[in-house]
Amino acid sequence: MFNQKKFKALLVMKGKTMQNIADLLGINQATLYRKINGSSDFYRREIQAICTYLEIEDPNEIFFAQEIT
Repeated sequence: MFNQKKFKALLVMKGKTMQNIADLLGINQATLYRKINGSSDFYRREIQAICTYLEIEDPNEIFFAQEIT
């Protein structure tokens, strides 16, 4: 499950915006929000591009976080 809080916190720390990420992926912001909200999935190349752009060492913490119930 995608960890929205960590992702948004990382954007703030890196001084980036959602529009920056959408532009990087070549998608519009609505599509990005659908991916973040779980309505659509991220492609592998998108995850790799985001990790490189934001200097994420462990994508599991954001893209594959386990939900504790």
